[in-house]
Amino acid sequence: MHLADSTWTDVDDADASLALLPVGSTEQHGPHAPLGTDFITAEAVAGAGAERYEAAHDEPVLVAPPVPVGVAEEHRNFAGTLWVPENTFRAYVGDVLRSLAASADRLVVVNGHGGNVAALRETCARVTRDGDAYTVPFTWFDVASGMGHGGPVETALVRHVAPELVHEDRVEAAAEGAADGWGEWVAGVNLAYDSDEFTDNGVVGDPREGDAARGERLLEEAGGALVELLERVRDRDLPDR
Repeated sequence: MHLADSTWTDVDDADASLALLPVGSTEQHGPHAPLGTDFITAEAVAGAGAERYEAAHDEPVLVAPPVPVGVAEEHRNFAGTLWVPENTFRAYVGDVLRSLAASADRLVVVNGHGGNVAALRETCARVTRDGDAYTVPFTWFDVASGMGHGGPVETALVRHVAPELVHEDRVEAAAEGAADGWGEWVAGVNLAYDSDEFTDNGVVGDPREGDAARGERLLEEAGGALVELLERVRDRDLPDR
C-alpha cells in the first residue's frame, strides 16, 4: 500500500503494523545509468517485498515515498551528485521514521546506497531505543553478489524496473572505463576517500554482465529476503520500554 497513492482514510482503515521506508541517493552511476539508481532500486525492492507479503498474509504493508538524497559526498566530483552530511541525514530520516510510526509500529528501512549503511544502523537503533517504533535497516544488495557501482548488479535491476533510463549506447564505454574494485586498499585500509580517485567514469564492475533477466532475478531474490525479514519483524517479541 503506497502512501503517496492512498488517502488518509485508506491508511486509517488499513490499520497496518508494518511499514517500509525506501532510502537511496542521487549520485553518479557512470555515463550509462541514472543518478537516481539508488532510490529507484530501493523503491522497487520495497514495492516487490510489500506486494509479496500482502499476497501471502492478507495484511497491508505501508510503503512510504523514498528519501532520494543520502550520504554521498564520495561522489562529489561527478556532476549532478547530491549529498547531505551524516548528522543531517540521521536527523531527517529519524524524523520521517517517527512520523511513519504514527501509522505503523514496526518499520523497515529499505536502503539502496552503501554510504547510508552506518548512519541508518545508528538511526534505526535510536528510533527503537527511544520507543517510537521497532525499526531495522535492510540494504537490498547485501543479498546479491557482484556488487560494484553502476556495475552489473545495479545496471541489471535498473534495466528490469526502468529500462528507459539506461543509456544502452554508452554501456560499452562504461565498461571499458570501469575500475575493478572499490578504492585503493593497503593493510585493510582504503586510502581513497572519493570515487574519482580510482574510477575515471564512476563505474566499478562490468555493466555488460547485468542484463534485464538478471535484474528480474535480483528483484525476486531481494523481495523474497525482505518478506522473510518482515515476517521476523512482525513476530519478534520486543522488550518492555
